[in-house]
Amino acid sequence: MTLRPWHDEAWQRLQARRQRDALPHALLLAGPAGLGKREFLTAFVQGLLCQNPHDGMPCGECRSCHFFVAGTHPDFVRLSFGLRKDGVQRSEIVVDQIRELSQRLAMSSQFGGWQVATIDPADAMNAAAANALLKTLEEPSTATLLVLVADAPSRLPATIRSRCQRIDFVAPSPEESLAWLTAQGVRDPSAALLAAGGNPGLAQAWAADGALKQRSEVRGDLQALATGRGDAVEMARRWQGADPARYLWFAAQAATDELRARAEGRKPPLDSALSDEALDDWYGLANRARESLRGPLRADLVLLELLAAWH
Repeated sequence: MTLRPWHDEAWQRLQARRQRDALPHALLLAGPAGLGKREFLTAFVQGLLCQNPHDGMPCGECRSCHFFVAGTHPDFVRLSFGLRKDGVQRSEIVVDQIRELSQRLAMSSQFGGWQVATIDPADAMNAAAANALLKTLEEPSTATLLVLVADAPSRLPATIRSRCQRIDFVAPSPEESLAWLTAQGVRDPSAALLAAGGNPGLAQAWAADGALKQRSEVRGDLQALATGRGDAVEMARRWQGADPARYLWFAAQAATDELRARAEGRKPPLDSALSDEALDDWYGLANRARESLRGPLRADLVLLELLAAWH
């Protein structure tokens, strides 16, 4: 099990606290998707439960490690989206799940060591669930660690964030990112990193699944709309059928590039007729549209409204 190079500082800091027997009762791993928070979490939790860890890393051979890998470790609870009574997966974490978790953590450790629970994505807790979690955070059991994982930590109540030791995952330098992507065998790592906004994890995933082609498609679509050659309804249908959130990411990125080209006196790549102010507003609209996909609104209508506003 190996960590990504930019994890080293946070890893060493946690291991130093572990050596001093000063680990907090709650951690918040925060930062954009793609930076390896969950890989870090798995290594840290398995190492914490391991009977023979080395520099905090799990041995992979002890009884605890075997249970952990099998998903049956009695002292580890993983909480995520549950199922509704009709069998459909929920889109939020609800209060009953938190209450059950609190009851579980109140029990004694089966292996006589740490009890660990993770909530991922913690920013998907509804208000009632977050309020229920506060009691557990305020009255932690001995040798119990609660780890929250959030791609958008700002969605968590301040009362939750303030009771956790926060570890922020941020994108490494372009040089470190490019070196890592090259080591991972990514073709044209510079283009992939640019598309992913400097996030190496996203760049690796997107280089493998055709996202760069989607980025070109978005720019071609917006340029076609700007010059009166495109069909917004057809585009909205096509964007919805693939990965609408990623299309919106690339749309907002394209608007930024259009503004930057104007500011630098270069030919704008999209030929948009929008003013600088209107283009900046459209950038905000694209980001809000991506956020709204998390809710109950129909994706096709969200996309159509955005594309209609382009021209």
